[in-house]
Amino acid sequence: MTDTTLEQDDKGPGLNTVVGASAAGTAFEWYDFFIFGSLATIIARHFYADVGEATAYILALLTFGVGFVVRPLGALAFGWFGDRTGRKTTFLVTITLMGVATVAIGLLPDYSQAGILAPILLILMRIIQGFALGGEYGGAAIYVAEHAPPKKRGLLTSYINTTAALGLIGALVVILTTRMIVGTEAFDEWGWRIPFWLSALLLGISLWIRVRLHESPAFVKMAAESKVRQAPFKESFLTWKNGRFVLIALVGIMFAQGAVWYCGYFYTRFFMERVLKVEVATVDMVILAITVASAFLYVFFGWLSDRVGRKPVMIGGMALFLVALFPGFHALTQAANPALAEAQVSAPVTVIADPATCAVQFDPVGKTAFASSCDLAKNVLSNAGVSYENLAAEPGSLAAVRIGTVEIASVEGTGLDAAGLKTARTDVETRVKAALAEAGYPTVADPERINLPAVFAILMIFMVAATAVYGPQAAALVELFPTRVRYTAMSLPYNIGTGWVGGLLPAASFALVAWSGNIYFGLWYSVAFTAVAAVVAFFFLPETKGRDLHTIGD
Repeated sequence: MTDTTLEQDDKGPGLNTVVGASAAGTAFEWYDFFIFGSLATIIARHFYADVGEATAYILALLTFGVGFVVRPLGALAFGWFGDRTGRKTTFLVTITLMGVATVAIGLLPDYSQAGILAPILLILMRIIQGFALGGEYGGAAIYVAEHAPPKKRGLLTSYINTTAALGLIGALVVILTTRMIVGTEAFDEWGWRIPFWLSALLLGISLWIRVRLHESPAFVKMAAESKVRQAPFKESFLTWKNGRFVLIALVGIMFAQGAVWYCGYFYTRFFMERVLKVEVATVDMVILAITVASAFLYVFFGWLSDRVGRKPVMIGGMALFLVALFPGFHALTQAANPALAEAQVSAPVTVIADPATCAVQFDPVGKTAFASSCDLAKNVLSNAGVSYENLAAEPGSLAAVRIGTVEIASVEGTGLDAAGLKTARTDVETRVKAALAEAGYPTVADPERINLPAVFAILMIFMVAATAVYGPQAAALVELFPTRVRYTAMSLPYNIGTGWVGGLLPAASFALVAWSGNIYFGLWYSVAFTAVAAVVAFFFLPETKGRDLHTIGD
């Protein structure tokens, strides 16, 4: 089959239609996935109304995380289905499941109407969403790759990779527009449902576009030659021929994609909001700007990989990320909250305490008391987003916080009743915060001192790294596996990398910060996964540019 036949097949739609339909449908699914995360605060109030504001927000984020956890299960199910029945049928099923579940979230009764049934139904819808998304990317990427001419495969499949950015842009734009039209009060009360309802229209359009597509030529050729296997799981994962490439894809490509992309888009947002205390509206504006500005980079790096190879482009992105990460985050502090950077230099903070009395300042369910003198001191600093060092004191001694040359004694809260512990915590918090303010530590970032062009430039460096890894990724994954197991074999590592390595990155990085007291220590999570990926890719990942997808591995 020639490139011309692929591009102008009289029996099916043209190549532009194939790419456009696949990308549009995948962007719609990412839109569905992101609107939940963007509305987590409002959803928390409606579905977890009886557990307190802080815990409700945590539960809403955990509900969002469920969608990431189940993605590998969706990859296995739809990968098997796609290798047995075809690419087109499979991603028609995934997009329908995603759309129906998203619309259903907008129709669910909240806690005041249905009690405990409300969050149960919400979690169920998130499970369906994540399950469907687990099968979407693989189907869309493979469908485009199996239509594309070999010399344009990186370029054309890169349009699928831009859909995550486009979905995020669409989610933010719809939410901001709806809030502006109905007003903030009405939006918080009922208007938050509108972005979910809009998915019904988008689903109809996406299905109409995708129904017009035909099966991919590689799958048709395989089916005609009776090469559809009855055990895609066994051949993908339990044979060394393909199983080693599943491992290489997971560790050498997807570890980096999960770490680099999710750090660039999501952990930077968390860092600016929680640690640097930048106003949420400003953070939203910056994230939207870099998302728009970086959208074309996926296509550029996909195009570049068609010329120089998938491997050098992706490893180059990993190397840039590793070199830029720590300096970039330090520079981000200087640009977004210079007062905090100045205070960290002029008045460094140290907690002096018996290590045996100190707990990790990370509480995902909001129930830990943190009663010891060390815990009370660290809890104040952790909540304030202040970086500190630890200095061991004599066993049994009372903890203290040193801010520059000023030392503030903590209070021992172990054994106190609830009222007494609250009083002790308030006392420590009041004195420590006063000393922090005196030393120049800001409670919020001063909007007048934020260097927005510098913040944008720093984040764009991370975006260049992320898009260099992500742009050629679809073509590289597709080209690693034979047609008969391609959907199954590539979908699992992709969804483990994005769903687990990437999806758990914000929580894991924050836990590292809480454990160490260093606001930059959480970056080691991304560094570790990216460094391992770079080594594995350099030594074990084959260059796949230009491979014939109709014959590979057959």
